[in-house]
Amino acid sequence: MGPTSKVSLRRRRAPAEEAEMDITPMIDCTFLLLIFFIVTSKMTADTPIDLPIAKHGGAVVMKESVIITVAKGEGTTAAIYKGDNTDAANLLPGENLEAQEDAITEYIEQESALASPPKRFVLIKGAKGVKHGDVARVAQAAGKAEIEQLYVAVLEVQ
Repeated sequence: MGPTSKVSLRRRRAPAEEAEMDITPMIDCTFLLLIFFIVTSKMTADTPIDLPIAKHGGAVVMKESVIITVAKGEGTTAAIYKGDNTDAANLLPGENLEAQEDAITEYIEQESALASPPKRFVLIKGAKGVKHGDVARVAQAAGKAEIEQLYVAVLEVQ
């Protein structure tokens, strides 16, 4: 090579290393936070909920309704009564939940067929302290009977 020729002195670049991020400390912090919230939180299923009073709703004709009262029973299951009271004579029998649901359906069908004027509606009255699951179970059993409409009672705003 002569004195007038230019030589390119470029170096070859080494391939760039891929940067790796260690996420182990981040996972440790996440688990510590999770454990903290699990340990400090209170898990209670029996927390009472104050429901608001209904502002809108329709009136139900009581003479055309089969009334079922759901009250707090012994143990974990609710006591279900025929009519608008909680007399022991009106308690719907049931050795287990399925038998109780069958008794509800049978009671509604009997009342709607034998009444004059015919009863077209079902009104479920839930007492304070009754679990929503019990009222929903009664509503599901009432839905098996042939009725026109199902209502759940609430307090009227004064």
